[in-house]
Amino acid sequence: MERTEVEAILDRAEALLPAVDGTRKATQIQESAVFGLVFLEDSTRTRLSFETAIHRLGQRAVAMTSTGSSTSKGESLVDTARNVAAMGVQGLVVRCRQSGGAARIADEVDVPVVNAGDGRHEHPTQGLLDAAALRSRLGSLEGRRILIVGDIGNSRVARSDIYSFTALGAAVTLVGPPSMVPWHLASLGHSIVVSHELDPVLDQADAVVTLRIQRERSSSGTVPSDYREGFGLTKDRCRNLRREVPILHPGPANRGVEIDDGVLEDASRCLVLDQVRHGVAVRMAVLERAMAGASG
Repeated sequence: MERTEVEAILDRAEALLPAVDGTRKATQIQESAVFGLVFLEDSTRTRLSFETAIHRLGQRAVAMTSTGSSTSKGESLVDTARNVAAMGVQGLVVRCRQSGGAARIADEVDVPVVNAGDGRHEHPTQGLLDAAALRSRLGSLEGRRILIVGDIGNSRVARSDIYSFTALGAAVTLVGPPSMVPWHLASLGHSIVVSHELDPVLDQADAVVTLRIQRERSSSGTVPSDYREGFGLTKDRCRNLRREVPILHPGPANRGVEIDDGVLEDASRCLVLDQVRHGVAVRMAVLERAMAGASG
């Protein structure tokens, strides 16, 4: 999306925060809209966030997960989505293990499809909510330097964060061991650089996003034994950040690996719960946008 589109979603999400907090009601998209949540990969925050967003909009959600679904009997992702769409839902929210799966579904159904995370590819609403949380703390992201630390190669969050942050004028440094952050990732944009050391770039940071190690997507399923020593956000390491620099994590966190308890519990710096709050508002704004496009 162009910068103006990203900013429009974030501005609308900011206006919807009172509805997230329950201090006022949001305007209904349309009467009796039903959204199908097709979640064929494990999720807690994202699924509940979309469900909450739908309820805050005064609509209803029907949820399907991989456990007990027809996919366990061999039904394809697209056939599953077609069947849910045929039940008369007004939109689909899809999470799947297949990179590009949400786009394939969108080509096959006649209702709006929102990507809630597809394999190693993207997690668009996470990228938007991370930008929203940072805007609330930093104001404009124009000219800011944001570090994204961790398992970049396997992370759909990293890809969507890169697109959101750079669309808003930020520069991004991708940080992690060579096995997780190959040099070619710098080719994702002119304002992106790669570093295989964290400590030398900490003083450049206006914000830090630390990522979960993707054990389920790595070939070995293990974490390098020295990962915390080189790339973990420990309390000692965070003393090298300026005090006003915020820290984000998409969750769930591997405490004591990529981030320490004391950092996660530092409410003055860590924006994890702000991310969750802004996530509901962003998803409300995205669903509104999807439905407006469908009705227009």
